[in-house]
Order: sequence, then structure tokens, then C-alpha cells
Amino acid sequence: MIRVQNIYYMLAYAFHILREQGYESCGTEEFENTADLLSAILVKGVAIQIKRGLGRTYIEETELLSCLRGKIDITESIKQQTIMKRQLVCTYDEFSVDSYMNRILKTTMEVLLRYDVPKAKKKELRNLLLYFKEVGTLDLYSIDWKFRFNRNNQNYQMLMSICYLVIKGLLQTSTDGSVKLMKFLDEQRMCRLYEKFILEYYRKHYPQIKTSASQIGWALDDGIGAMLPIMQSDIMLTYGDKTLIIDAKYYGLTTQVQYDVNTLHSKNLYQIFTYVKNKAVAGGEVSGMLLYARTDEEIQPDNTYMMSGNRISVKTLDLNCDFSEITRQLNAIADAFIFSN
Repeated sequence: MIRVQNIYYMLAYAFHILREQGYESCGTEEFENTADLLSAILVKGVAIQIKRGLGRTYIEETELLSCLRGKIDITESIKQQTIMKRQLVCTYDEFSVDSYMNRILKTTMEVLLRYDVPKAKKKELRNLLLYFKEVGTLDLYSIDWKFRFNRNNQNYQMLMSICYLVIKGLLQTSTDGSVKLMKFLDEQRMCRLYEKFILEYYRKHYPQIKTSASQIGWALDDGIGAMLPIMQSDIMLTYGDKTLIIDAKYYGLTTQVQYDVNTLHSKNLYQIFTYVKNKAVAGGEVSGMLLYARTDEEIQPDNTYMMSGNRISVKTLDLNCDFSEITRQLNAIADAFIFSN
């Protein structure tokens, strides 16, 4: 379980812009569900963007005109015999707010109007949509989420991420082809947010620690590594000669059960063991940790093992508590594995 309020804090670490002025009230409000929270963040973000000015882009328009503008489409002009009406088919570029990202914003806001969010929030969404009269909408299942951000549109980066979570988290298609709403944020997307939150937490609060999501090289005797998979860590904390590799796991179940016996997920343990042993070849004190998001299961892993000279722990992080308790848990990990003698 995870408190809705804590999802805001996780998002705030994942997207630094949420810690800026204008989003502060989201951190103190009470939310009924995740869609309510995300709609609040989106309302704040879109309102701020409107004050800055909605992003514009050049869009190619084709129109029958009485005066020349842009390029003449000779083929269409002849085909339509427009010269008889003293007109020409012209193609020109219009600097318009009908950009792709604005279309995603409008589409997302319209989706939220159909979801279980408070009436006051829906009213705010409708008021914001008045600024999008010249903006079209998109088919929910054909949106291209690959963007290139630059100085002109970097303010949209967080907004596009929130829209992605809304669209991907709220919609599914039923057997008859109709669209219905589902539980917000599935396990896969929460796992990515969980990883990013932990990484950014340590990066912000422990600047003395080198915090990264680094790749780990294979310890090869002959240097030949053809077809070997990439070892990509979720979080790697390095301080002096100490390194802690954290593999963040957000699962519905933290253990596997066979014959009424709870055991750790074997593939996860093999993975962190492989990361640690290959990293340890370079020297220094290397430890590993499987950090699961705590569930409602009766049995929760809380174990530390010494494996061939390296410490490997399996812990849980309780997200269903006050955020100050979450920070205490994360700080305790740094104290035990990085700053301990």
C-alpha cells in the first residue's frame, strides 16, 4: 500500500519542477485517489504554462485564397478551376498553438473530465480548456510519446510525463471496443517512479555521495564480452571506497510461496549478487540491496547475508506512512551502508 499523498512527494523528487512555487499547495492537500492528485498537478502546471504562453509551432495550412500567401498549389488550383473565381489554392505556414504537445494536454484534460475527480477540479479543467479552443485532440491509442525537448519547450517536459501517466494509467479497452477507466498507475509504471524517487532522494539530500544509475562492467578474464547482457543498476551510491548497489522493486508480492514456505524471488537475488560480485572486482567495499516497496503481506523480508565477502541485504521500504518516516528509512540505509565504520 502507498498513501496517495506520498505519490506527490515521489513525483516531486522525480520532477524537480514540482518543488517550484505554484505547486506547493499540492503537498498539503488531501486527495481521494491518484487521478485526483495528478489532475491537481496538471491543473497547476497548465495554468502556469498559460501565464507563460502556450507553446506555438509552425503548421502547414492549405486554403483557397483571393490573395497570394505562401506557395501556390498549381495542381490543385487547376483541378478545382479556382482561377474562374479569381482565387488560388495556397499552402503556407501558420504559427499556431495547435502544437502536438498542446493537443496531448487538451486530450488528457478531457480524459480526466470523464474520471472520478472532484467537481471543483473538473470546473478548473473546463476553465483551462477555454484557452485550447484552437487546439485539436488526438486518438488516445496512437499518441507518439517520443519528444525532443529544447530551450523553447523544456517547460513541457514534466507536463508530458504527467499526461503519459494519466493516459497510460487510466485507460484500457474492453472486449467490445469501448473505452473504460481502470485503476491508476499499474505496477510497471509505479516501479519506474519508485526507482526514480529513491535515486533523486539520495542525489538531493546526500550531495557528498556520488549517486547514479550506472552500468556495471563484466569482470572478464580475456576481455571478450560478445552477446553478454548489459548490467544496468537502478541506484548506485559511492562514497570513498564504499559502494552500495540498490535494486528497487515494486511488486504486488515481495516473496514467493511454495509448499507454504516464503522465499525470496530467486532471479532478483541472482541479479543483485551478479552486480555486486562483478563490481567488487574493481576493489573497494561493495554491498548490494534489494529494496522492495512494502506490501500488506504478513511476512516481509528483512535479511542481510554475507556472500563471499560481500554484504547483500533484502529490505522493504514502507510507503504507507508519513513522509517523514520514509525519509528516516532512507537515511538509515545511507547511515548503515555508506557512513558506518
